[in-house]
Amino acid sequence: MSDDRYLTVTALTRYMKRKLETDKHLKDIWLRAEISNFKHHSRGHMYMTLKDDGARIQSVMFAGQNKGLKFTPENGMTVLIRAEIGLYEPQGQYQLYIQHMEPDGVGALYQAYEQLKEKLDKEGLFSAVHKKPLPAYPEHIGVITSPTGAAVRDILTTIRRRYPIVKVTVLPVAVQGERSAPSLVQALSYAENHNFDVLIIGRGGGSIEELWSFNEESVARAIHKVSIPVISAVGHETDFTISDFVADVRAATPTGAAEMAVPAREELLHRLTQLRNRMQYVVRQSYRQEANRLAKLKASYAFRYPEQMLRQKEIELDKLSDRLSRSGMAAVTAGKQRFTTLANRLSLVHPGRQAERYRQQLDALEHRLRQAMGKQHERKQQKFVHQLNKLSLLNPLETMKRGYSISYKQDTILKSVAQVTTGDDVQIHLADGTIDCIVKDVKEDTNG
Repeated sequence: MSDDRYLTVTALTRYMKRKLETDKHLKDIWLRAEISNFKHHSRGHMYMTLKDDGARIQSVMFAGQNKGLKFTPENGMTVLIRAEIGLYEPQGQYQLYIQHMEPDGVGALYQAYEQLKEKLDKEGLFSAVHKKPLPAYPEHIGVITSPTGAAVRDILTTIRRRYPIVKVTVLPVAVQGERSAPSLVQALSYAENHNFDVLIIGRGGGSIEELWSFNEESVARAIHKVSIPVISAVGHETDFTISDFVADVRAATPTGAAEMAVPAREELLHRLTQLRNRMQYVVRQSYRQEANRLAKLKASYAFRYPEQMLRQKEIELDKLSDRLSRSGMAAVTAGKQRFTTLANRLSLVHPGRQAERYRQQLDALEHRLRQAMGKQHERKQQKFVHQLNKLSLLNPLETMKRGYSISYKQDTILKSVAQVTTGDDVQIHLADGTIDCIVKDVKEDTNG
């Protein structure tokens, strides 16, 4: 007999679910807790346990809510969350559905900044090994910044004042907001495929939220990937962004970046003046040295008495010619002697003589081989005749030539008179033919 007082587990669970979902106090809960058992599912959802010293509760933050997080939750992290309570029917347990989350005690942006900085540092993006030197005299500079901000005016004014011959191209980007990071990445990609000697990327100062585009991972990796030297000039001197660490050089301000990118005209002019003065000094010194040499040559014996010098040199030339002639004859004589010696040595090892010796040795070996083959053939022939004679003695045909015969009955050799009866056909094989016979009578030898 049924009793309506008893509920099913499903009915009870659904009832509790409606109770939890309709309680307005449970629709918007603010909670401080520690994260454990954190799992970021491949579909984007985040599952975790929120706990304190006395209790714990299962929680989930769906992909739609967590895609805007500026930090990555980790086990052991204390967080501030806003959530609502629901009940997961298949297991009959209540859990939190998180709508918003941020680290406790430190801002979410700062937490994300520290996490990304640590991650990229471990990957080596900040290493000095990857830092590229700035060109001393650039011909084309790319400026990646807002086209309307104070930063671009400071950069352009400084470059024109210090190094007016350089070409400057402004690559306009959004320096804050959701479109900022993609536009920065696109500008870096454009610069990579065009003829720039150095890039300046940056903007004026601001809050961490306003400077956040330069802390995005995509921007940091784009700066690291570009093959052109990059100067980062983001914010004021006390502001540090991820872009500053990845860039080849960090400038405290946009003006400082422009000063790093180009040399100062006054310094170049001063250096040119120094080089010109040094060159003039070297030319004057060289002129004096050569003038002194010329004066010494003019005062020398050769210039004062050229005819006597010429006669002396003619005599020296004759002596040198005689020495050369004697040396040449001696060299020819020594060469002839060496040639004769080598020719005699060569005749001793001449290939023709060696071939003649080898031919004589071959003839002797061939003669010995023929003798050995003749003797071997004679021995084999004698042995063959001897074996043939022995075989002839055992040949039954030779025995049959002496008058013996072999009798058969239906291809069976007859060895006894018991094998035949009167009237049987018998074949008698002699040495020169066969006799077909019919048995008329059989007589057994009683003496045997």
